[in-house]
Amino acid sequence: MTRSVQALAYARPSALESSAGGRALGLETSGGLTPTGVEAHPRFFAGFLSSPRVAARGLLAVADVAAARYYQRPSPGSLDPVVTGNGDRLRFESFSGCGGVYARLDVLREGLDGAETGHCTTNVDVNNPLREALSRMTGDDPLHLRVGPEGLAATTLGGRLVEKKVPLPDRWLRGFAEAQVVSAGFDLRAELTGAEAVRFLRGLPRSGGRGRAPLWVVPAGRTLRPTTRPGPGAVCLPGPERLATLERVLRDATALRVYGPAPDGAATASAWEVVLPGMRLTLTLSPDPARGFSGEGGVLEALATEEAAQDAELVAVLLAWEPRIDPAELAERSGLTGARVRAALTRLGTAGRVGYDVADAAYFHRELPYDADRAERHNPRLVAARALVAEGAVTLDGDLASVASGEQRYRIRESGGALSCTCQWWADYRGRRGPCKHALAVRMARRGGTTGGTR
Repeated sequence: MTRSVQALAYARPSALESSAGGRALGLETSGGLTPTGVEAHPRFFAGFLSSPRVAARGLLAVADVAAARYYQRPSPGSLDPVVTGNGDRLRFESFSGCGGVYARLDVLREGLDGAETGHCTTNVDVNNPLREALSRMTGDDPLHLRVGPEGLAATTLGGRLVEKKVPLPDRWLRGFAEAQVVSAGFDLRAELTGAEAVRFLRGLPRSGGRGRAPLWVVPAGRTLRPTTRPGPGAVCLPGPERLATLERVLRDATALRVYGPAPDGAATASAWEVVLPGMRLTLTLSPDPARGFSGEGGVLEALATEEAAQDAELVAVLLAWEPRIDPAELAERSGLTGARVRAALTRLGTAGRVGYDVADAAYFHRELPYDADRAERHNPRLVAARALVAEGAVTLDGDLASVASGEQRYRIRESGGALSCTCQWWADYRGRRGPCKHALAVRMARRGGTTGGTR
């Protein structure tokens, strides 16, 4: 697995402090893009939280996921959560170290006591002393939140910085993009009241076990019933122990919403959203605890076309840090078709520039504070497919094609716009994890790549 090292430099550690009017939570920032350019320590929010204890628990839940590995043995170091200001809300996001769980806390306008936020995306320092202080919060005394340095020019900015260096695997970066693509295909499948949500989540098994068949849930009256078979209306719950993080906020839950695709018999990803006063906490789970989002392949078709690259440049100009991006409106403003806008948004997602909110059923604009283009440059199937095209390994023949790879020659057939292949990858997944490298190479060749034997 390719890894880089992400250096996060903060002016000082984030801290929770007592003040005359209650408490003050200062979250320190590290390098972020704003509408006016890159800033070393951007500041884009200062105001009171309407539900302080709930917000503290939600932030801890996001930090829990950033520090967790649900499948592999824990390793030292975790990336601090990312926070985005979208004008009307703050979004805190993280990914588990194993790449299989995506967490997001949306603190909405009512959760921010009506205050506006600036526009920026940056990492925020969530250190162990801060975690301990947040976990001890039991009351709802007024809590003032500051995101960014105190004052317009903090005195410590010229002094020694607090620096964290953490490993940043490429599959973690690709996971952000894949989780967005997967979530865009979800629909609301079930909704429970707060009381029913508590009963359901606390009754789930606490251990999964490698190789165990995935668990499913189906609506049963006012609650959800676990089952081993994906019948009509079922939602996959792969690795129920991965929802344990939601227990931090169950005391204040007003509802639980479950999202997923229509079941087709195979294990799928799903999203679990706890509705809280003025905010939402959502966990999106990969189809298997041993399977991270990075290999799902949902972004590969968009990455394989130069058209999508050009469209993405145009669409990016129109994003404007919107908390809700409407593809139909983007299509009208850009002059592109809806399909091309969606492909452009998928491509922008690989660079961390858009996410997807299942509650709003809409994309949102953010700018992740790292070299997210690595997600494209180091995608194994994409790199391999480009190499096959460059080597002239693709031969086209109408709806049929063949690809020479090593000592093997694979046959690719197109039907209804979808490609199938005779390789083992296709036999194993039947397109459920995106195209294989051979089908991807054929797609590239048909859209203008160089082939050695086109007929």
